[in-house]
Formats: sequence, C-alpha cells, structure tokens
Amino acid sequence: MLSLQIIETTMLLETINNFQIVLASQSSRRQELLSNMGLQFTTHQSNVDETVPKDVPLENVAQYLARRKAEDVAQHYPQNAVIIGGDTTVLLEDRLLEKPQNRDEALSALKQLSGKTHRVISAVSMVHHSKTRSCSDTTRVSFNPLREEEINFYIDKYKPFDKAGSYGIQEWIGCIGIARIEGSFYTVMGLPTHLLWDMFKQIIL
Repeated sequence: MLSLQIIETTMLLETINNFQIVLASQSSRRQELLSNMGLQFTTHQSNVDETVPKDVPLENVAQYLARRKAEDVAQHYPQNAVIIGGDTTVLLEDRLLEKPQNRDEALSALKQLSGKTHRVISAVSMVHHSKTRSCSDTTRVSFNPLREEEINFYIDKYKPFDKAGSYGIQEWIGCIGIARIEGSFYTVMGLPTHLLWDMFKQIIL
C-alpha cells in the first residue's frame, strides 16, 4: 500500500496540474526541469527588454528579470493561471558574465572561470491572481583548470551561446571540468526547483 505521505504528495501534484501553468520561456533546460517535477505546462516567450537599471545590485539581476518576464506573460492569461518566469546569472567576483555574443566571448568567459570559483544565481517568479512571488538561490561552482583545447572542443561541439557564463553544467564541460558545487545542481541548470515547489505549496495549502 502507498504510504499516506506518498498519497498526499500525489494529490498535491494533481492539484497543481489542475492549474493552467505557463512557463515564460522557451528554455529547453527549464522545460526539462518542470517536466522532471511532474508538471504539465505550456510555454510563452516573454518579450521584455532585458536591460537592467544600473541601481539593481548584481546579486538581484536574476530576480529582477525573472519577475519582469513572468509579469509580461501574465498579461496574456486569466488571473487564475500560474505564470512562471526564470533567469540565471553568473558572477565571477564582482563581474557579471552574461550570455556570449560570439565564440570569442565564450572563449574569454571560460578562460576566466578556469581554476576559479564563481557564483550562479537562479531566480524564479510566479504570478497568480495578480500576485507575484519571487525568490532566488545561489550555488558556488568551482572549475578545475581547463586546457585551451578543452575549452575550444566544448565551444565548437556544444555552442553555449545561449547560456549565462558560456557553459551548461549538465554538458561535457561540467562532466570533465567542475570539481565542486556548493548548493543546488538545478540552480546551476537554470531553475531553483525546490523553491518553485515551495511556491506551489504556498498557493495551495
């Protein structure tokens, strides 16, 4: 027989999936994570300008953008829908390593990350009944020293031009280059799934 706890979790997930859930992103990684959580959802790409005001601290950039994306997409759906926005930033010391615009920028970013520890901040925002909930999570990631030929191989094969910091932890570079993470693996992938689950519980329980 299923335990009471399993039954309760199953019922909770069924209740969550009764909502119209919309991911404000076309990110394949975030879609994969929502699917792994057992969520049924559709996607709707936000059209917000991702320019961030200069007075927003670097540690808050991801949360600022996640909120803007969710609220932008929420305008297209009824208030009882659940809109989810996400964003990820990579901070090396006091510098923000954004998505590379070309191969040279990706090469430069990975050379900077080689042999060092950086922070990955992923934020999630949820809009439901005109109320926005937002939070973020930080994971520290340490790279072993990377040889230039390893970096070149990764860039040429995986083309990480849509990724903050120019890498995906779930890809080849993560397998061979990351020595240690302190925090959530899924935060580095692009979505703090444990925080999102708590958000769902807050609107239901």
